[in-house]
Amino acid sequence: MPWDVFEEFAEDYDRWFEEHRTVYHAELARIRRLLPRPDGRAVEVGVGSGRFAAPLGIALGIEPSLALGRMARRRGIEVIRGRAESIPIRDGSCSSALMVTVICFLDDPVPAFHEVHRILAPRGTLVLGFLERDGEVARKYLHERDKHRFLSRARFYSIDEILESLRRAGFCVAEIESGAGFSVIAAERS
Repeated sequence: MPWDVFEEFAEDYDRWFEEHRTVYHAELARIRRLLPRPDGRAVEVGVGSGRFAAPLGIALGIEPSLALGRMARRRGIEVIRGRAESIPIRDGSCSSALMVTVICFLDDPVPAFHEVHRILAPRGTLVLGFLERDGEVARKYLHERDKHRFLSRARFYSIDEILESLRRAGFCVAEIESGAGFSVIAAERS
């Protein structure tokens, strides 16, 4: 997936959260309900500009974009440059992992789920937030100028496709919360 759009338009990406505070805070609240209380071993994979990690208390992030990584650092996140398909973290060293709107920018989410499974400690939790294919949110933002430049490069999945991918990677789904086309899934490493 080409990351140049995140380098070139990082400020636009980050500004969306200010311009759509209600939607952002609703997503943040739903994630907070399913995310175990972060400790020093929690990580956000695809931390972006730190808009989720910072308020949730996740101190470590993985991010391929230099521009977005700089923003996350300004929000107090330690950022390691890396990709979800090859996470530069030791096996079994993380208590929980968060991924928000990351899978739609991956060619295939299964290798990323295998990597998250690898870095999680036994019974560690992955919380995944994503835009559902044909969901209200994806349809709306595909036509919004600032969001379109990002989402036009995205691939959306159904909940069933994601559940199957998580199972294939060795996760046991614990909870699903879905609404308006944005789903949050909590899955435990088995």
